[in-house]
Amino acid sequence: MVTIKDVARVAGVSTSTVSRVVRGQSKVGDQCRAHVQSVIKALGYRPNINARALVSQKSEMLGIVTPEFSSNFFGNIASGVASAARNANYKVMMSNSQDIPHTELEAIASLREHGCQNIILHSKFTDDNTLAQLAADIPGLIIINRFVSAIASRCVWIDNIAGGKMAVEHLLDKGHRQFAFITSDIQNQDPDDRLNGCRNALSKLNISVEPEQIASGLPEMEDGYRAAETLLARDINFTAVIAYNDAMAVGAMNALQDAGKKVPEDVSVIGFDNLLIATACRPYLTTMNYPIFDMACYASRLSILLTTCKEEAENKTHLFMPSLVERDSVCQVK
Repeated sequence: MVTIKDVARVAGVSTSTVSRVVRGQSKVGDQCRAHVQSVIKALGYRPNINARALVSQKSEMLGIVTPEFSSNFFGNIASGVASAARNANYKVMMSNSQDIPHTELEAIASLREHGCQNIILHSKFTDDNTLAQLAADIPGLIIINRFVSAIASRCVWIDNIAGGKMAVEHLLDKGHRQFAFITSDIQNQDPDDRLNGCRNALSKLNISVEPEQIASGLPEMEDGYRAAETLLARDINFTAVIAYNDAMAVGAMNALQDAGKKVPEDVSVIGFDNLLIATACRPYLTTMNYPIFDMACYASRLSILLTTCKEEAENKTHLFMPSLVERDSVCQVK
C-alpha cells in the first residue's frame, strides 16, 4: 500500500507538505501543489482518514445515528445526510440504534472514537439532560426530529401541532364534522403534538374529541389496521380518520375497505409523512408532507457550520413546517 512517505520520497518534498496538499491547506505554492498532486495520482495514494483523525482528534466526517435505516422515514434521513456530506466533501459513518436505549449512546461513543465531531442524531431514548451534555461535549452534534429547549439551537424539528391543525382544517373545508383519530404509542412528543393540533382546530368550532374517537398502536401498517377495526367496533359515527403516519393510514384504509366501507366516499383518510407508501396504495393517500430529507440536509450543513464557522450558526432556531399534499383519499361530504 502506498503511504504518505512514498509520495514525499518520489515528489522530493516533506511528508508535512504532502499532508498540506491532501488537506487543501494554503501554505503550499501552486507549482509544488500541482507536482505533489501529480505524484499522488501516479502512485494511487489514498489518505488514511482514520490515521488523520487520530493525529488531529478530528475528521472531516459526518456521523448519523438513527433507530432503523431500513425504515423509509429513517432512510430518508440517511439519504439527506449523505447528500449534504457529499456536497461538502465529507465522509459518512452510519449507525443504527436498533430501538435499544443503550445503543444510542454506544453509537455516539463509537463515532467520537473515530474523531467524528459532526453527528446527526435521531434520538428516541436519551433524556434531555444527557442530550444537552452531549451537545456541550460534541461541537457539531445536531438533534433531528426532536426539540430540546436547553439546546434549541442544536435542534432541527417540525411543527407537529401545526400539522395536525392543517389536516383537520382541510377536512373541515371538505364539510367533515365527525372525526376519528389513529395515534401512536411511541414514547416521544410527536403523537401528542399532532393530536393536540387536531384538538385546537376543532375547538374553534366547539367540536370536542372524546376518548372513544381515538385508537392507538405502533406506527406500523398492521397497527393502523387494528386501530381502524377498534374504531369500527365501537360503533361511533365518523366520516374522516386522521392517522399518525402514512403506514397507519394505509392500514386503516385496508381495514375500512375490508369492512365494506368505501374510501373516500364513506370515510376520508389523511396521513402524515408523505412517504413512498402514500402513492403505492389505492386510493392515493392525502397526507401531510414531512420534509425529512430537506431537514437532514439542513441539519448536516448546520453541523458542519458549527465546526467551521460557529458564530454564523449560534443562537438560531431551526423549525420546519409541514404542508398538505392533496390526493384521492379525502372527498367532499355530500
